[in-house]
This record gives sequence, structure tokens and C-alpha cells, in this order.
Amino acid sequence: MIIESEKVTVEKPIVEVFNFLSDLNNLETLMPKDKITDWKSDENTCSFTIQGMAQIGMKIDNSNPNTLINIVSNGKNPFEFKLDVHLKPISESSTEGYLKFDGDVNPFMKMMIEKPLSNFFNHLAKQLTIVLK
Repeated sequence: MIIESEKVTVEKPIVEVFNFLSDLNNLETLMPKDKITDWKSDENTCSFTIQGMAQIGMKIDNSNPNTLINIVSNGKNPFEFKLDVHLKPISESSTEGYLKFDGDVNPFMKMMIEKPLSNFFNHLAKQLTIVLK
């Protein structure tokens, strides 16, 4: 199952956006506060519970400076996944970005989680434009 968030424009230089997203401690500020509990993180890993769903763990696997951050599932998750953060400069002071999720999900589970996950990733992308003003 592949889900791409909406593309958003952040009014910050690409280096600043990349550095912010490369520290998973910062991901908590993008999360929907009313739907996330048990947040734990360090620079390279995080775990949390999505209300009504499951415990999720992630870690940074790889990155290409200022263009791509590869995040993968880590620990016990309901399924294996990759989450890529794609960035590109629009100008010296603004950056375009989006999230691409690729999960190993069976067809039954896909029907149940595709829309909530799409909404979740769009929320994260939109929050980035608010948090990094």
C-alpha cells in the first residue's frame, strides 16, 4: 500500500526543514495531540501509540542531505513499512515537501486503514507548515 501526502510549501530554507525533520524528537510537534499517546523519542528513533490503532515504532534508516529522509518501521509494529520524506527547494527561503508511505499491508487491513493513514500523513505535512513558520 502506497500513500503520498499532499505537497506542502514551508517558508523556510531547505537546510532548516531537513535538519528539523532529521531529528525524530521534533516529529512529536507535528502529531495530532488528541490521537497520540506514549510518545518516546531520540534523534534517530521514536515510538508512540495511535489511539484506536496500534503501537508504532520508527527509525531513520538513511538520508540524502536536504532532499530525502528514509524512515523505516522499528520494533513491534502491525506491519512493516517505509516512510520517505521528500524535500526540494522552491527558492532560497522556501521548501516543498511531502511524505510517501509504503506499507506491507494485507488487502483487508488496507481497506480499514488507508483513509485514516492518508488523513494522518496529510496532517503531518500541514503541521510542518505551521510549526516551521
